[in-house]
Amino acid sequence: MIAFFIKGLLIGFSIAAPVGPIGVLCIRRTLAEGRNSGLVSGLGAATADAVYGSIAGFGLTIISGFLLDQQIWIRLVGGAFLCYLGIKTFITSPSDRAAVAQGKGLLSDYISTFFLTLTNPMTILSFAAIFAGLGLGAAAGDYGSAGVLIVGVFLGSATWWFLLSGGVSILRRQFGQSTIRWVNRISGLIILSFGVVAFWSMI
Repeated sequence: MIAFFIKGLLIGFSIAAPVGPIGVLCIRRTLAEGRNSGLVSGLGAATADAVYGSIAGFGLTIISGFLLDQQIWIRLVGGAFLCYLGIKTFITSPSDRAAVAQGKGLLSDYISTFFLTLTNPMTILSFAAIFAGLGLGAAAGDYGSAGVLIVGVFLGSATWWFLLSGGVSILRRQFGQSTIRWVNRISGLIILSFGVVAFWSMI
């Protein structure tokens, strides 16, 4: 069980660590709205990672097959949302002070990153490939081991987002309003570009 948990931690951390649109979004939210916003955004992504990890870990081939069959529509929705977030981020002006952590705002941060991560069906392929490469296919028939593995995936992913939001939060004190404004613009363009790539991949 411990071995499965440790492997889950490593899988969750390694899949979350590459900086993609979610990473850029969490960095930007941490700088603009504070550590809580960035961390909660990351936890939304970690939850989606756990969902996809569950599909791979429990061997739910029907669900995974459906997601892959519908990946064009899923990419279309995800790409459109990325474009919207990119434009919104680009035009957003930095506030004079950090936003107060409100339940509604944090819930929105969580749901948006959960949705964005979930609309990337290639994540299931990443999990399936890693599970196969590490010889974890046997966990699909053992619900106890698979459950421990998924908990590890979530905690591994969450650990990365905790470290990222914490590190960026420390640097946030060094940034002035003009710097954050440029961070918004650059982050917006990067997120928008990911949305455009999602559309382009369907052609």
